[in-house]
Amino acid sequence: MNTTVSDRQIEIIEAAAKLLTNSGVSGLTIKNLAKEMKFSESAIYRHFESKEDIILSMLDFVLSGAGKATFIVMDSSLSTTEIIKTMFLSQFSYFSKHPHLAVAIFSDGLLEASERINSKILDIMNSRKIILEPLVKEAQNKGEFTNEIAVEEIIHILMGSVRLLMYQWRVSYFRFDLYQKGEKLLDSILKLIVA
Repeated sequence: MNTTVSDRQIEIIEAAAKLLTNSGVSGLTIKNLAKEMKFSESAIYRHFESKEDIILSMLDFVLSGAGKATFIVMDSSLSTTEIIKTMFLSQFSYFSKHPHLAVAIFSDGLLEASERINSKILDIMNSRKIILEPLVKEAQNKGEFTNEIAVEEIIHILMGSVRLLMYQWRVSYFRFDLYQKGEKLLDSILKLIVA
């Protein structure tokens, strides 16, 4: 799979994300995608070898977009608690602007689609955990977070709650303000874990 994404590939990824949102994994076929884009199937195959490659590229595309803000936040002068909150808020902001791309990470059917897709989604989750772990430890060391809850459990609380919210947003067809609900959720979680 090519690591550089062309403009045409981005168009295909975005169309695939919309098709995935509306029709699920089984509805995302090269034939349906070509029909949606008014392309021939061979035109799709010039850019991607398979449906699996489209989904893998979609995951990479989402990770690069949602991940940029994470690293910008890391360089800030905020408290550790504020950094963690701002990281999640930046992701809510990203997905609010690109709702159909949320399906790539928060779809209930992608994990069963293929071993490569499953592995990529697990890599994304682990990359978030790797970013959060030292921040949560630092927050505990500074007395910002309670030491009564293990670091790994705090990460599960944060990531699991955000994942559930994103899933609810997706299955409601994006009918509520993700950023606003996300901010309230984070404030509630922080009240539970703040020392």
